[in-house]
Amino acid sequence: MRPQSVGWLFLAPTLFILFVFGVLPFIYVLVVGFFDWNSFAADPTPRFSGVNNYRELVFDTGYLMSLWNTLRFGVFAVVSEIILGYALAQLFMRNFPLKGFFRTIHTLPLMIAPVAVGATWRLMTVPGLGPIPYYLDKWFGIDFLISRYPQQAFFTTVVMDVWHWTPLVTLTLLAALSSMPKEPFEQAQIDGANRFQTFWYVTLPMLKPAILSAVFIRLMDAMRTVDEVWMLTGGGPGAATRYVGLYIWRVVFPKTDYGYGSAMSLITLYLTIVLCWLLYAGLVARRDLRRTE
Repeated sequence: MRPQSVGWLFLAPTLFILFVFGVLPFIYVLVVGFFDWNSFAADPTPRFSGVNNYRELVFDTGYLMSLWNTLRFGVFAVVSEIILGYALAQLFMRNFPLKGFFRTIHTLPLMIAPVAVGATWRLMTVPGLGPIPYYLDKWFGIDFLISRYPQQAFFTTVVMDVWHWTPLVTLTLLAALSSMPKEPFEQAQIDGANRFQTFWYVTLPMLKPAILSAVFIRLMDAMRTVDEVWMLTGGGPGAATRYVGLYIWRVVFPKTDYGYGSAMSLITLYLTIVLCWLLYAGLVARRDLRRTE
């Protein structure tokens, strides 16, 4: 048997699983997106509607608002996680007492299921029961009530996401920092570079692929966040935390509008792919620049 045939033979199970659980569901959702199909309607039979579902999306203020909320949520959460993750990675590069203990404690949120994270933060923010409203009122006089104030609810979901996923960014950047060669930093010291110049011209360029990878992963996670936010705020108050994943869920399950939900899913997937392409282009541009250097 030829070596190429052996390679395809080993790849066949993976390709089969990818086709059954990846390609076929995508084709099914793509087809359903061109139909009006509501199983609880007077006529539950799927009716072909062409691109009508996609046309309605352009005028669906609820969907557009959920997209805007998701982008705001992703930007605030990812930027905060990158900054905190880099600071913690630099901290863990140094030696201090109980370093291993603190690093273990720091990574514990990664082991908690998103539903449990949302339930935990829900308990911590319930007025009269949770510590967060109590101490904010006692120390700063802040009336913390996420079921009433939209901005408080929004930023609480951001803080919850930062708490949950910053350890992932920290570990990613810590691995990148640990693998950096010492020669560029020694050369920068010889040339008289200060700390900011060393960070800007040496550390940041070498850390850029790891940062882009972390941004790539976290931004994609932010675009599909559902369970944590659902447990904490249920999407409210109003539509303040109704991110696009929650909006699609409400259309597909409670309203059983499968055709419209499929169209929204595909448009959201398209936007996600565009963001992936932009980040990938950033990585490729960096590699091309290194080759020219």
